Amino acid sequence: MKILVTGGSGFLGLELCRRLRARGDTVASLNRRYSTHLDRLGVRQHLGDLADTAAVSRAVAGQDAVVHNAALAGVSGPPRPYWTTNVLGTRHVVTQCRAHGVGTLVYTSTASVVFRPGGLEGVDEGLPYALRHLAPYPESKARAEALVLAAHGPDLATVSLRPHIVWGPDDPHFVPALARTVRAGLLPMPGSGGNLVDTTHVRTAAHAHLLALDRLRDHPEAGGRAYFVTQGDPRTLREITGHFLRAAGIRARWCTVPPPLAAAGATAADALLRLAGSTRTHALSRFLVEELLHPHHFDLTAARRDLGFTPPVSFDEGVAELAPTLPHPSEESPCRTPTTSFDPS
Repeated sequence: MKILVTGGSGFLGLELCRRLRARGDTVASLNRRYSTHLDRLGVRQHLGDLADTAAVSRAVAGQDAVVHNAALAGVSGPPRPYWTTNVLGTRHVVTQCRAHGVGTLVYTSTASVVFRPGGLEGVDEGLPYALRHLAPYPESKARAEALVLAAHGPDLATVSLRPHIVWGPDDPHFVPALARTVRAGLLPMPGSGGNLVDTTHVRTAAHAHLLALDRLRDHPEAGGRAYFVTQGDPRTLREITGHFLRAAGIRARWCTVPPPLAAAGATAADALLRLAGSTRTHALSRFLVEELLHPHHFDLTAARRDLGFTPPVSFDEGVAELAPTLPHPSEESPCRTPTTSFDPS
């Protein structure tokens, strides 16, 4: 197949391109900056922005399928940038798929489109979108996912996948952010860390996308649905952070921040950032604190049944791969101490 991956130079996007090329597909990417990694994979690069209709049109032309993976992600920040990239950009992708006769569109959504205060425990795809989202990111992704699913029809088969907390070798987001949180051997976190959380290894997320592509190609009538795709192995937040910090060679003691204090701090931070006109996407926020305090794990029955989905790598296997790809503690803050174990107390 000839497949366009939007955001192919990103963390998940690069893994998608790598796997598609490995199985013999002709792959192109729409990304804002040139990538030497994509060049080495033999991926044709279209440089441009999702907000630019002409750039999207050039990239989509001549493709058999599109994996729309590009997005602006974050836990804070003003709505407009999220809306421009995630909603307007997705509308452009859908429109150009129709204009150029593309038959298959797989959308990379997020499980956060249904997240709400109090968390989520074993929920399936029957749960509706949150009535009131805690941040612009999940709200914009919910709106974009709805656009993709509404576009499903005889001429364009669509499906939406909902990975959650994507991590793995060379992770530029989750594990490094966690490592930066450690100060003087302490990991300040709201609550006790006993909440169960689902995560998604990057290879698991990419595997699900390939399954969805093939399913829609062979059975386009199966589209129009969203699917949770995770490891299906929820762990406590305290255990997850312990594994990840140990892989990074960082010793840290869990330091409980009282939930009311964390919530008050997040509310104040949200207000101050709005007043200052800040565009920071990864600052302290109510959305972040709620996800750190409460459970969020999902029922994968639908993906297993309809897509034949099974994670190709276990959580423990994925953790074992992390250490060689993460920065050595000596390259980080001097307040961190390398270790071979994690102190969960």
